[in-house]
Amino acid sequence: MLFRSDDFGPHERRRDLEIAAELARHGISLVRTGSPYAVEPGRVVNKTGGHYQVFTPYSRAWRDHGWRTPLEPPRAVHWVRPLANHQPDDIPIPGGLRLATAGESAAHRRWRDFLERHLGDYANTRDRPDLEGTSRMSTHLKWGEIHPRTMLADLALHPGAGASTYTTELAWREFYADVLWRSPGSAREYLNPEFARMEYDRPGIRFTAWCDGLTGYPIVDAGMRQLRSEGWMHNRVRMIVASFLVKDLHIEWRHGARHFMRWLVDADLASNQHGWQWTAGCGTDASPYFRIFNPIVQGKRFDPHGDYVRRHVPELRQVDEKSIHEPWTLPGGPPNGYPAPIVDHGHERRESLTRLKMLRS
Repeated sequence: MLFRSDDFGPHERRRDLEIAAELARHGISLVRTGSPYAVEPGRVVNKTGGHYQVFTPYSRAWRDHGWRTPLEPPRAVHWVRPLANHQPDDIPIPGGLRLATAGESAAHRRWRDFLERHLGDYANTRDRPDLEGTSRMSTHLKWGEIHPRTMLADLALHPGAGASTYTTELAWREFYADVLWRSPGSAREYLNPEFARMEYDRPGIRFTAWCDGLTGYPIVDAGMRQLRSEGWMHNRVRMIVASFLVKDLHIEWRHGARHFMRWLVDADLASNQHGWQWTAGCGTDASPYFRIFNPIVQGKRFDPHGDYVRRHVPELRQVDEKSIHEPWTLPGGPPNGYPAPIVDHGHERRESLTRLKMLRS
């Protein structure tokens, strides 16, 4: 028999069926055991046996459903250890990319550090990219280096706003997995097909500027450069850069989602695709399309001193707090080497609303 943790993505489900059929030809059974979720997709249903369309009632039912406690480590198993520091030669790491330490031990060290030092303030600091307010556990969850049931068991020992808020974030991950399991086409297509008829611009030099962190909007550029240097981006900033692409540059969400899947070390198909659709107004619990993030206001609110921007945009490291999110207002314009804004946010906001009106007319 061959044992494997169950997987719920559309490609992975097809793959497992094909592997199971091939193994059966040789008299070998494929046994699916467990999953990377506290509650596997499809188990949380409403009173009529249907699936939830909206997060809040899903999260309540998910908590009510509950999950098993983590199992104790097996004691009588002979483990085969892989070669130390083994990495395939044909998977080069892009230049300038610094990856966090991988592995189960690293995952548990980071998790313990977060519980001890940051969980208490998590509800208040998780939206601040300038602070060490998040756990950065998404990469470890993505690669199965820690299980959410382990994390939920630890959170239950730390009652308070921080633990409650963090549990809700884990619920979002499970909700999106459930949505993708129910609607596998949403991995590539619109969950709400109405928005497929929206007028979008073709990717071009503006899309390239967005990818390279050269839009002239500091909080956007900091996020895109963090992505390329760390393979990770703060969640609040992910929403800001996504809104900018879809509603300031009028480029379809699928181009941004594909770029994220290429560069994010924690790239989770369900969370990524449905997070993008939330911003684009076409997903579950979708942010209304007319909710358009102002990158200047977002920067001032969530990076009030400009520390996050300075960390990732060296051209702006000498700019003071007053001007850091609007460097074009400096005498003489932005510092040498940093671009002026590629679009005017106020104008593009009006254009987005016009396109929404045209869609629904």
